[in-house]
Amino acid sequence: MDPLSRVIELLTVQSAVSSRLEAGGTWALSFPGVRHVKFGAVHCGEAWLRVGPDGTEHHLAAGDCFVLTTGAGYAVASAPGLEAVDGLAVFRGAVGGRARVGSGEDVVLTGGRFVFDDRSARLLLDVLPPLVVVAADGEHAAPLRAALDLFAHETAGRRLGGSLLTELLGQVVFVEALRAAVDAGGGRVHGWLAALADDRIGAVLRLMHEDPARRWTVPELARTATMSRSAFAVRFRTLVGSPPLDHLLRLRMHAAGRDLRRGDVTVSAVGTAWGYGSDAAFSNAFKRVMGTSPSSWRAQDSPATPAPDVTDAAGVPAIGP
Repeated sequence: MDPLSRVIELLTVQSAVSSRLEAGGTWALSFPGVRHVKFGAVHCGEAWLRVGPDGTEHHLAAGDCFVLTTGAGYAVASAPGLEAVDGLAVFRGAVGGRARVGSGEDVVLTGGRFVFDDRSARLLLDVLPPLVVVAADGEHAAPLRAALDLFAHETAGRRLGGSLLTELLGQVVFVEALRAAVDAGGGRVHGWLAALADDRIGAVLRLMHEDPARRWTVPELARTATMSRSAFAVRFRTLVGSPPLDHLLRLRMHAAGRDLRRGDVTVSAVGTAWGYGSDAAFSNAFKRVMGTSPSSWRAQDSPATPAPDVTDAAGVPAIGP
């Protein structure tokens, strides 16, 4: 399993919501922040995105996609400088997640959000900037444009199996946006996700993420990178932000945390599966990374509580584009 797939698998998606906005004329809608990840895209026309009360306004052309990770409020508008009204009120009148504002369809936007298990979300969120914008004309955006076209098609009306498809397509759009951001470089992402683009460190990360239970050593990883041990250690820490074995331990303990959510395995069995010969050794390693003991982790309620903007009292999607 490749590194990004491995990490997203560990995050245990708790909820995914998609929506569509068709707008015409002059308009501006504001939305509260969402927990974890929010993405949106313009399918026709153009719009302006403002993040936070004093945020810079970003122009979005047809085909552009954005990803938000800060939890800050945001606004979308037909032009810069417009005073925004409550967007949730507009979406409370949506039918099947499809809302309208103004007259006509000068602009069509779609969006979605993911809520992860809070205890593992930082594994991905820590390597993402507050805002990622992927331009439609970017060199690496062609697969994303194809995914967005399918997403727009499914959100245009109710279809058999539409809820399942929009949820799956939302994940495709999100992954394609991250791929495009990694390929484009320029500091759009950082940490282990950005380091995947490095020929030497990326190769090492793929090995580590493919088999995190293996007791990798720094000399062994350095040989994979065809570097000296010292040069490898410096380069890895510079690009990833932590020493190789610390990164491996973090990945391993998050995977162990996923296993602990299962009710049919003991803590001892999980520790053994991840290479620890005693419960004490496993507990110490787990607590170092996760901040609590394996038994306390298991005792916590694992499902994330959806943020209040996921649905209104009637269960209607109330999240903006």
